Amino acid sequence: MQTQVATILVKVPVLETGRLRLREPRLDDWDAVRAFGLSERSRYIGGPFEEWQIWTSLLAPIGHWAVRGYGFWTVEEKATGRVTGRLGVINHIDWPEPELGWQIYEGFEGKGMAYEAAMAARAHAATAMGLGPLISQIHPDNIRSRRLAERMGAVIEREGEVRGTPCLIYRHPAEAA
Repeated sequence: MQTQVATILVKVPVLETGRLRLREPRLDDWDAVRAFGLSERSRYIGGPFEEWQIWTSLLAPIGHWAVRGYGFWTVEEKATGRVTGRLGVINHIDWPEPELGWQIYEGFEGKGMAYEAAMAARAHAATAMGLGPLISQIHPDNIRSRRLAERMGAVIEREGEVRGTPCLIYRHPAEAA
């Protein structure tokens, strides 16, 4: 029996803003992803999680980029190299359409970094990927995420559900060409 080896190359564009770099997910991100997944901060996306689920969530964005051509970036602060969160466009098999989503890690909320990164990701999705206007599926109690979506100009389009949990589906405005 002959064994064949396939190589999967995943090209993730790097985006830069004034303070941030949106780059490919890496194994080096494990500590930050794990801390978020174990924390109460992950409650609006189904957490806190078990370690094996967090490991899967570290690897899934890489596969998402390979299969869909878009996905979550790791967001790092350019000045320090610290990982501040993850965000980008995802479209899981049970999603109604591509979604702009975000996870902001402890210590980085309230500084405008989520807005800065999400605006860059949304603009890139529209111009380079031809996606949009995007949705964001947000738990009704997640006030910080709702405020971010509204600051970005998104409006509630309808109520929905993500894997049995109620959500509000925000529609983002179309990006200017």
